[in-house]
Amino acid sequence: MELLLGIFSAFGLSASAGLNAYIPLLVVGTISHYFPGIINLAEPFDLLANPWILILLGVLVIIEMVADKVPAVNHINDIIQTFIRPAAGAVAFAASANVITEINPVLALACGLLVAGSVHTVKAAAVRPAVTAATAGAGTTPASIIEDIIAITTSILAILLPIVMGTILIIGLSLLIYWWWRRTNKTQTA
Repeated sequence: MELLLGIFSAFGLSASAGLNAYIPLLVVGTISHYFPGIINLAEPFDLLANPWILILLGVLVIIEMVADKVPAVNHINDIIQTFIRPAAGAVAFAASANVITEINPVLALACGLLVAGSVHTVKAAAVRPAVTAATAGAGTTPASIIEDIIAITTSILAILLPIVMGTILIIGLSLLIYWWWRRTNKTQTA
């Protein structure tokens, strides 16, 4: 059961990094620093709990949140974050998975990279352009606020209630597969 909880936690944190690279790292570092009984990071990931790193992550969270709210700047931010979010997801996955399990670090980094990269790709290449086009840019800020709330909630749930996070991930993946299957069937029958 501990292995499953660790995996749910790792997947939740890396998915969160696909929305905002620094939020899950800040949440993991903060919880590890102030509540080491909940999450105790192994080396080298224990650096996330360093107060200077926490301050740096806090500044980076603020910069990304502000940049993501401005309609023209958010597209440039998404281009830059194309490299940062998957890397942050890899670190978040490896840090959290290594706490509870002895998963190979290369496998953990690859899983985190793929999960965060996938979430970022859907956000940056599909959802955000659709919101911008449908609202003439007026929906950028509300969409960004919703993404930040989802990233914070997902990060906290992934650490404190990983079974809930795992359930949400499984339901979300099932709905995505169902949607894709229906869409594929509609285009084949049309």
